[in-house]
Amino acid sequence: MSAEPMKRRLTAVDIRNRKGGQPIVSLTSYHAHTAAIIDNFVDFILVGDSLGMVMHGLESTVPVTLDMMILQGKAVMRGASHALVVVDMPFASYEESPSVAFRNAARIMKETGCGAIKLEGGRHMAETVRFLTDRGIPVMGHVGLTPQSFNTLGGFKVQGRDEEGAEAIKADSIAVAEAGAFAIVIEGVVEPLARDITDLVQVPTIGIGASPACDGQILVLEDMLGLSPRVPKFVRRFGSLAAHIEGAVRDYADEVRARTFPASENVYLPKVSSE
Repeated sequence: MSAEPMKRRLTAVDIRNRKGGQPIVSLTSYHAHTAAIIDNFVDFILVGDSLGMVMHGLESTVPVTLDMMILQGKAVMRGASHALVVVDMPFASYEESPSVAFRNAARIMKETGCGAIKLEGGRHMAETVRFLTDRGIPVMGHVGLTPQSFNTLGGFKVQGRDEEGAEAIKADSIAVAEAGAFAIVIEGVVEPLARDITDLVQVPTIGIGASPACDGQILVLEDMLGLSPRVPKFVRRFGSLAAHIEGAVRDYADEVRARTFPASENVYLPKVSSE
């Protein structure tokens, strides 16, 4: 009997070639076990700096460190075998200069084994995007609402509502695409703008809070499963795991207090010979 062929892991080139084709499916993951669960259903997994809020209870993504991203990137790579794994570059790890960005991006890829990195920013980051891609690092862009810049944006607000703002985001998208990004995340923009950008650029657009007009969509896994305490309005909850976990823990606590839990009979301990 012949062995089953191993699944080939998707690459940045595979995602790039999906422009205008079958919609691209993506979710975030920060753990080996959740990565293994979603791996068969998604095209790429983003190890997002949203882990700062989702895992650590931080108010924003700004305090997330490079070491945090690498640690969780390693975990996701252990769980996923098919999907492209993209790791976010955290705040202050790439903005200083293209050479600093390359040093940190190379560290992420070497230590995690991921297939690409993602960074935020438009025209002002185009030089860095080109510098990285010219040196063999696949880059996913991110425009519109860029969470690492929420302090200068005035909070988490929909972007591109007026003509000036919309034109600026279009210019950002074009610049990042022309600099070599293989795909662009568009976050928190109105649908007409997302549609215009998708038509303008030659690489796939991945929407989050940007309508179905994009070439693909991404959500934070914990948001769609009902685990996050604060969920954006655009997120449809596909599960209610917080309520399920709460109920299971309540039942467990009641059982412990009532002393009705079953005896273990030392099932986890090796039997010791009496001889």
